[in-house]
Amino acid sequence: MLLSSAMSAKPNFAGAKLLLEQAVASGAFPGAAYGVLHPAGRSIGAVGQFMYESSSPSVTPETIYDIASVTKVVATTAMAMRLFERGTLKLNQPLHEIIPEFLHGEAPTSDKRSVTLRMLLAHSSGLPAWEPLYLTCKTRTQLLAACYSMPLQAQPLQSSAYSDIGFILLGEALERLAGESLNQFASREILSNIGMPNTLFRPPAEIRSHIPPTEADTEFRKRIIQGEVQDENCFVLGGVAGHAGLFSNVPDLLNFAECMLGRKRELFWPETVQFFTTREAEPSGTSRALGWDTPAAEHSSSGHFFSKNSAGHLGFAGTSLWIDFDRSIAIALLTNRCWPTRENHAIRTVRPQFHDSVMQALLG
Repeated sequence: MLLSSAMSAKPNFAGAKLLLEQAVASGAFPGAAYGVLHPAGRSIGAVGQFMYESSSPSVTPETIYDIASVTKVVATTAMAMRLFERGTLKLNQPLHEIIPEFLHGEAPTSDKRSVTLRMLLAHSSGLPAWEPLYLTCKTRTQLLAACYSMPLQAQPLQSSAYSDIGFILLGEALERLAGESLNQFASREILSNIGMPNTLFRPPAEIRSHIPPTEADTEFRKRIIQGEVQDENCFVLGGVAGHAGLFSNVPDLLNFAECMLGRKRELFWPETVQFFTTREAEPSGTSRALGWDTPAAEHSSSGHFFSKNSAGHLGFAGTSLWIDFDRSIAIALLTNRCWPTRENHAIRTVRPQFHDSVMQALLG
């Protein structure tokens, strides 16, 4: 589909906003902030409130949310890209050469010997998707040790299985390669470099009330989770991890997208962006690139109109960022769909519909 001649004018996203307002009314989430980067500029907006009560604060385009697994691309993969360009990160290096503990107690023929950094980025390592390690691990050291000893569920490169465990290990490997924490590296090398002042790990106490709550936790912390990371494993890890922990808002995420598109100050070489956002050739049938996801053939969260040359990522809390490199378009959507309970999955329907409505307003 070609760009419409109307792209030179300011697009009208009234239909997309109405869709979000209807989603709020139906209980998909209490509020949402959204942003669209397009060739004519950028458009941002917001609907709803922090919670469903009428007395709850209204969401604004600048509202900061827990972006959950969008952390994987904005912080972790971005750090990997920077280290890759410097030659510090070698994609085919076995993980155990950086984290020897990964092989402790393993047989000489263990498949874990062949797990590489590239496999962690591409979710093809064979590691499990998720484990409730927070139930038995009370410290960062204990939880990392549990990840090191985690058995594979499949042979490396046999299949693609999204893995938080893999990204926890990737984050630890990157920290060892860089000689500093993910938090410190991301803040200096990425966030401050491209103008993301409202993106951070571990929000200080004084701003937490200005962040929508993610969940009324009745199982683990037994309190309302507001301004602290929702992901329990990340919480035990101290709020900073390769798979989750970052908080951000729509303007900052659009700044990041501009950087990825080469429209802002370039943080990465264009060749690096293309390399990391191109779908992997194996395992067969994967939609994963390096750190990023790409539009699936059917039922993609990006909807129906993103080009094949697109990449994005979702967050469990109800967040997402999708970038179309052919059309120089990016869409950020931030919600707290888990409020008050994570059992609400209505966003799975709303998100692709919202993306479709935005793209229909942009494309002829």
